[in-house]
Amino acid sequence: MQLFVGLGNPGERSAGHRHNIGFMALDEIVRRHRFSSERRRFQGLAAEGLLDHTKVLALKPQTFMNESGRSVAEAMRFYKLSPDDVVVFHDELDLAAGKIRVKRGGGLAGHNGLRSLAQHLGKDFRRVRLGIGHPGHKDRVHKHVLSDFAKTDQRWLEPLLDAVAEAAPLLAKDDDAGFASKVSLILNPPKPKEKKKPADADVAKDATNGRV
Repeated sequence: MQLFVGLGNPGERSAGHRHNIGFMALDEIVRRHRFSSERRRFQGLAAEGLLDHTKVLALKPQTFMNESGRSVAEAMRFYKLSPDDVVVFHDELDLAAGKIRVKRGGGLAGHNGLRSLAQHLGKDFRRVRLGIGHPGHKDRVHKHVLSDFAKTDQRWLEPLLDAVAEAAPLLAKDDDAGFASKVSLILNPPKPKEKKKPADADVAKDATNGRV
């Protein structure tokens, strides 16, 4: 079993915030793969489903970001899971908007949700880092993450969430590299190869049906 966790803050006022992109990604996975309806469990909203024949619990803690670890730890105890079974989707200031990286463990980069998770689980959980871009100065970070995505952001946000949802079964198989590659391929499909133009001599031959 895998535990997929989206990080964000509860409530309608926070729903469109950049800080809630983890909730958004999880919502799209639940919708795309037809998980069960959400219900209140483990101090959060939880839905169950299958990804590549693996049972997955999708959990959105409702404890506010800086207490997310309490909710996740409760779910882990109930299902007797380890940090290796946990995949966390969260916003990442240090990645350009629309970029994505997957890693296991590592630093917390001042992220209150990750800090809470580390306090309750340790650092060895898997992370899907969803880039929201940096506002350019640390004094503007708070307002940046707690503001809604701009209309122009929808050009990259919706395709990113779609790609994450489509590739999510690879995460359930512990294929993090395959997941990242598939997301990148969906967002940046190869350009179709151009047909070679016939050489000038061949063109002339075709025009005269071979007669000189």
